[in-house]
Amino acid sequence: MRKTWFTVLALMLSIMLALTACSGGNNNEPAASKPAESGAASEAPKGDGKPTKIVFWTFQELHQKYYEDMAKKWNEKNPDKQIEFEGSTFPYDDMHNKLLVALQTGVGAPDMADIEISKFANYLKGKPQLAPLNDIVEPELNNLVKSRFDIYAKDGQYYGIDYHVGAAVIYYNKEILDKAGVNPDDIKTWDDYKAAGKTVLEKTGVPMTTLETTEQWSLWPLIAQQDGDFLGADGSVTLDSDVNIKTVRYLQDLVKEKIAIGTPGGFHHSEEYWAFMNKGGAASIWMPMWYMGRFVDNMPELKGKMVIKPMPAWTEGGARSAGMGGTGTVVTQQSKVQEITKQFLSFAKLSKEGNIEIWKQLGFDPIRSEVWEAPELKEPNKFTDYFGPDIFTMLAGVKNEIKPVNIGEKTPAIIDAVKRSVMFRTLNDMEDPAKVLKEVAEEVRAQ
Repeated sequence: MRKTWFTVLALMLSIMLALTACSGGNNNEPAASKPAESGAASEAPKGDGKPTKIVFWTFQELHQKYYEDMAKKWNEKNPDKQIEFEGSTFPYDDMHNKLLVALQTGVGAPDMADIEISKFANYLKGKPQLAPLNDIVEPELNNLVKSRFDIYAKDGQYYGIDYHVGAAVIYYNKEILDKAGVNPDDIKTWDDYKAAGKTVLEKTGVPMTTLETTEQWSLWPLIAQQDGDFLGADGSVTLDSDVNIKTVRYLQDLVKEKIAIGTPGGFHHSEEYWAFMNKGGAASIWMPMWYMGRFVDNMPELKGKMVIKPMPAWTEGGARSAGMGGTGTVVTQQSKVQEITKQFLSFAKLSKEGNIEIWKQLGFDPIRSEVWEAPELKEPNKFTDYFGPDIFTMLAGVKNEIKPVNIGEKTPAIIDAVKRSVMFRTLNDMEDPAKVLKEVAEEVRAQ
């Protein structure tokens, strides 16, 4: 009998040790270095003095660092509502897939997460498993660029808050333009731009610009400026519209006349492109304001040579910008600490202080446009050192000309098709724009 008792006791001890090992109790790796795999935080502690844990997923390390810094600022201002912020950065596709699965299965989602604009529609299908943010957005909406919230909305509910407006602008290499005798302030329309490009090519042998063949940024803002888009306001596919065909033909003509070349590496985030531009490879590029950080971090040889100007308009007095790109931060329905998570998100992204920090830390054009004229945005930093002090003076001049884009359920499919097929076939293979756009539009409509 005694032998049997000892056998049972030994077995129980073995099971306990095995469970302890599985729980990671003997893992000496610091918790902060491990991805937050555990999903949404548990209920906020009540009166025990412990901070509320908020779990966050993103695909961009800079975004995680931003929230980590804002969590410190939150804790300094809210001694009675302390938070423990636990962020993790995953590869782009991995994070979006992981989050979608967690929301669909109802298990394992974080409290808050980033969703990139071209993926966002996937999370609004059916009944969104995201928490509506109207209670924090609507009180501030008069101070915000509303179009940047409409793109993350469904049935009157706002589900995401962006980091920036993403105003499209042109970055000119003034050193090259000066050699050609071209003043960027004289370029008012896209016809002016083409004429200036011919002069630059003739005088310097350098192309005026590069056009992406595997991304959408060389095309989308030019279409949006004309109130065109890949999708209609009702979500219908409009890729093969007359406006879009005309715009692609314009870009194709730039290539045919050698005013533009295909972007080395295919897109403006490739190492090949950055090396090419560092050597003065092209005289300009149009991209959103958020691209400033790519210049600063990856093209140091161009410091002091680049100036930022409004996009040319298609007609005199036409719109000179469009809101491009974006990442909406969401709060998930699985979070058990939604209220404090939303309060923190509001502090980090909707408050005046948060928007100033978004400029200082990330170099983005804040969604709270009133801060564009705040003295803090005129203070020297790495962006003003690189581009000069008048960045927001320029941006304020086009504030009412930043055209929105339409986001719908087919946005992921249409963006993928533009990147995969349209840009390469029309700008590299020189196929007829009308034919290509029609074929690709029909392909997406059938999906």
